[in-house]
Amino acid sequence: MSNLNHTTMIHVSLLLPKGDTSISNLEATYKMFMMANSFLVEQGGEAKFKVELVAASNEERTSNGIFTVSPDKMISAITHTDLIIIPAIHGDYQQVVKENAAFVPWLKAQYEKGAEIASLCIGAFLLASTGLLNGKRCTTHWMASDEFKEMFPDVELVNEKIITDDNGIYTSGGAYSSLNLNLYLIEKLAGRKTAILQSKVFEIDIDRNSQSPFIIFSGQKSHNDERILKAQEYIEGNYQDKITIEMLCNRLAIGRRTFERRFKKATGNTVVEYAQRVKMEVAKKQFEAGMPNVNEVMFQVGYSDSKAFREVFKKFAGMSPVDYRNKYRELKWISPSRHTTLQ
Repeated sequence: MSNLNHTTMIHVSLLLPKGDTSISNLEATYKMFMMANSFLVEQGGEAKFKVELVAASNEERTSNGIFTVSPDKMISAITHTDLIIIPAIHGDYQQVVKENAAFVPWLKAQYEKGAEIASLCIGAFLLASTGLLNGKRCTTHWMASDEFKEMFPDVELVNEKIITDDNGIYTSGGAYSSLNLNLYLIEKLAGRKTAILQSKVFEIDIDRNSQSPFIIFSGQKSHNDERILKAQEYIEGNYQDKITIEMLCNRLAIGRRTFERRFKKATGNTVVEYAQRVKMEVAKKQFEAGMPNVNEVMFQVGYSDSKAFREVFKKFAGMSPVDYRNKYRELKWISPSRHTTLQ
């Protein structure tokens, strides 16, 4: 891969795909790299980035039937670029990949020539369709993780991450975490000082690295294994109890090894992980509703060991129970044991 830090002017190709492309991705990325140029010039240096909107065909793109964007160049006219950025493209992911298949050979060819490639949010679907992510770590919006894993089983999805960086290929998590990847790239290519200035102007937490606090666990039930669905429903309906694998196997009249294998295949989690996720989602909702007592929440979701509860909670929420409560709780809390509202 090329060492972009040694390039005098870095050519950035901002992809303009077909379909409902995220205009916010395009505009924010363009502005951040252009403002980085302004900072560098103000500090007595030279502009470092040349950013162009590139498309596979010479036609305007419309997003949500409201905004219209035109490309600067066709990919056929670009024989060399240094950094390619793929924005989020909304809609049916299979259709999105199919409609933008014309980008695939060009992306692969540019990567072979030394270009680096970044995908923002669900732009990872287009990037993964090239095969360049196979065997690599990748992230995307947590809400799209199940479909991503189904479409691209050879990619190592780490959807709790905000950013991944693997051999010249970068991905970002959901929605506005794309701003964090932009900052990461600017720091890597233009230095920490420029990235810090950017983070202050755009008010972005420069060191945020996890999207775990934002993940809402809803249970993976898009499979057709009826026995596993019954096991999931039992776990979710009795989250406050201690549920063992043996108990579930007896209820479903199924052998342990077969049950564990089918459960993992259907849900993507072990039985223990699934039960933990269910409990922690209930705990998160309690904290969000304003419940102030951590121990009370701990007992409600079936834990008696505060250390174990904290460790499991942090594993899935990305922060401690106290930090999560303080960050997300409502301003008012109506206690179930009182009739007054605490102001």
